[in-house]
Amino acid sequence: MAQRHLDPTAGPVPADALAGYLRGRATEFLRALRLHRETGAGAAEDSVEAARALRRASRRISASLHTFQPVLDPDWSEAMRPELAWVSGTLALEHAYGARLERLLLALHRLSGAATAFPPAQEEGGAVTAPGATDRVTRTAGGPAGRPPGATDGTPDAESTARRLAPDAATARPGGSGRATATVPATGTPVPTGRTTVTGTAGVTRAAPAPGTTVDRGHLTVGAAKAGALLDRQLTLARTRAHSTALQALRSSRFHAIADKVAVLASEVPLSPAASTADLVPLAAAARERLVDAVAALPLLTAGSPYNAEALIHGLSPDPAPHPQDAPWHQVRLLLRLHRYAREVLHAGAGADPAAERLRAAGEALDRHRDASEAAAAAAQAARTPRIAPATAYALGVLHADQRHEVEAARYAFQRAWQKDVVGTS
Repeated sequence: MAQRHLDPTAGPVPADALAGYLRGRATEFLRALRLHRETGAGAAEDSVEAARALRRASRRISASLHTFQPVLDPDWSEAMRPELAWVSGTLALEHAYGARLERLLLALHRLSGAATAFPPAQEEGGAVTAPGATDRVTRTAGGPAGRPPGATDGTPDAESTARRLAPDAATARPGGSGRATATVPATGTPVPTGRTTVTGTAGVTRAAPAPGTTVDRGHLTVGAAKAGALLDRQLTLARTRAHSTALQALRSSRFHAIADKVAVLASEVPLSPAASTADLVPLAAAARERLVDAVAALPLLTAGSPYNAEALIHGLSPDPAPHPQDAPWHQVRLLLRLHRYAREVLHAGAGADPAAERLRAAGEALDRHRDASEAAAAAAQAARTPRIAPATAYALGVLHADQRHEVEAARYAFQRAWQKDVVGTS
């Protein structure tokens, strides 16, 4: 059990601290919205950063309205909270699909014995390409992939893309016997290189190679190449649709109404009559207790043992619903986020939060848990595609098992972070 430590905010925290925090987050929201409109909806880094800042501000405002609802106007907070959650969720989808595709392609190359580092991408007129990438679909960040010859729906065909990923597949042994392999050029696939670390199984973190490192990508089997092409086609299409949905949302009257309310919030916070004598500390403590109770229900003893393969249970279930073991961990992730944001309110005028780094480490472990869980689900969904080759299905099965092991690794990392008094410093 985590120990309790003295908190510098042990004294009462007035509702004015919440009002100042909400005004600050509302100002961030409006600043990000202005930046997004100035940069347009293209592939500029500023546009991506603006969307991220919009999500960040929306999450914090919504979470604060949930945790400190008793000191806020009830009708206003109940109306604003789901709207801000809609903004954050809608804007997050495009990034989620892109990150999921990157994660799965990196895993495919790692599982094939190839290095997972890639040379940095270069931008040419808004298009992101890698040096020497002449046989790969050039995609615009935040937009659809280019239309390769023979494609009719704006997305690369699985078979043709697989041939581009595996240009030497024709050199397989005659008669189909043996193992067909394809040589993939070292600089053929543009993959973002913004990550600084790559987390492996059991929470072991490996440093990412320096940008520009010469990469030997080795050989991909035809099954792995086709699996990558299938995932690329499905997730790129999903990302393109999410991008269109986000653009429509930002132009909608619903979003304009939310922006108007946030603009009012930047200058005036609607507090309840009881706010003048309210103390925020008990409300933040209630959020912490909900987190503690949820963590207590997790199998932390099991998660504390690496390579226990608990996450592989139900791996062959035909049910496309989310993995039954993941839901409690996802709930803890949301509660931990509420706890972190509540502490931000308490420490807004009291200096740095001493528990911020430990809470962030625990939150990052649960983020990896969610990412790996959703990536495994994407691999399983791709494997359900009708009439795919056995080798492709096998590669997707290995990929699914790898991501479920990453789920266990994230649970192990969270268990270790939780034992370091993550909640004790509340």
